[in-house]
Amino acid sequence: MTSAEPVAIEGYASLFGLSDLAGDVVFAGAFQESLARKQTLPLLLDHDPRLVAGRWIEAAEDSRGLYVRGEIDAGARAASLAQRRLREGVDGLSIGFVAKAQSKRPGGGRNLLQLELWEVSLVAFPMAPQARLARRRA
Repeated sequence: MTSAEPVAIEGYASLFGLSDLAGDVVFAGAFQESLARKQTLPLLLDHDPRLVAGRWIEAAEDSRGLYVRGEIDAGARAASLAQRRLREGVDGLSIGFVAKAQSKRPGGGRNLLQLELWEVSLVAFPMAPQARLARRRA
């Protein structure tokens, strides 16, 4: 991978019905309203708005969770850093959101029923350990 080549990546940024490390559980349908208003989402590194690496071209709910497909844009500020992290094996995904509807879970955490999705980040240690890239192509 060179910094001049676009890099396509895809995977699950969130999985329904599974507790994350904070005890939060995202429910099916939580992203529907937010996704209906958005055309593309920023692809950030570690939720840092200064580290834009590209964009998510597709974000959709399926029976498993929130599937995303995007590209690291060679002209983006953090593209070379994102490509380096991919080469190092970083494959975690994490969602940046605001909870619009939620309830407390017994024992801690939240049931996340409606979320306003702001961005999806490439991270080394996702809060939802199963949220990972499935494929990457140069």
